[in-house]
Amino acid sequence: MNGFEWNHQYLDANGIRIHYVRHGEGLPLVLLHGWPEFWLTWRKNIPPLAEGFDVVAPDLRGFGDSDKPVLPDPPGDLLKDYVEDLRGLADALGFERFGIVSHDVGAYVAQAFARGYPERLSGLFFFNCPYPGIGERWAEADHVNEIWYQSFNQQPWAASLVGENYKTCETYIHHFLDHWSYKPGLFDDDLDLWVENFMKPGNLQGGFNWYTSTNEGRIKQLRHGAPELPKVETPTRVLWGESDSVLKVEWADRLGDYFANVDFSPAQGAGHFVHYERPELANEEISSFFGALR
Repeated sequence: MNGFEWNHQYLDANGIRIHYVRHGEGLPLVLLHGWPEFWLTWRKNIPPLAEGFDVVAPDLRGFGDSDKPVLPDPPGDLLKDYVEDLRGLADALGFERFGIVSHDVGAYVAQAFARGYPERLSGLFFFNCPYPGIGERWAEADHVNEIWYQSFNQQPWAASLVGENYKTCETYIHHFLDHWSYKPGLFDDDLDLWVENFMKPGNLQGGFNWYTSTNEGRIKQLRHGAPELPKVETPTRVLWGESDSVLKVEWADRLGDYFANVDFSPAQGAGHFVHYERPELANEEISSFFGALR
């Protein structure tokens, strides 16, 4: 990885041990990954952003080298746990106010945190934001085949099947990294690191737990459509990859119904992983957005 020496650290927060990478100084930025990812998904973003910000990239609980507790009861409380993990992380690091950069699973955490602790945030930056306004469109006829994994990942045997051996894990993880990207093969240089991460004990199930925890809300949204919620007041920037097959860029049409102060633009030549596929653009946009909020 170009000889960059990562600064790995651990701390205890909200009853678990959280692994994170931290570099730079200035306005704190917390980078929240999605699935199938872990902190390393931000490897093209951390060094440039650290030139002007205090950048922290944690592994969410269940992912990477953070602890992997069993699902809470009820499972829906997992999102609350993620939010409190983030609050505990920020408290332990002495961040009174900070910005969040996120996508995928991390974007759900960011939105819930913004609704619960708006006074702690300087701004929100999303890639391809999975927000409530998507509603029942997740399961439209021309899209339902894209979300099969959300049901598969909930099966009690899914982790053992995918993790049967290195090849089965590689096949599964590589599918999403390729299929959701603008161009297949963009993750090939890091694929071994991805597979090694998910072959660590508990990491497949830790990620799959997210889908079990959100199933009730997912079904409710598919049945009843987009819920009405108070708007998030935190300044928000959304950069959405035009070629994302699982989170369609046209679904950004209702962002204004859920975010009071939102700036949106599409990103050409990018799919689901804008931060990884077009890092120069992503880093420039993140720096510009949070730089203006100082």
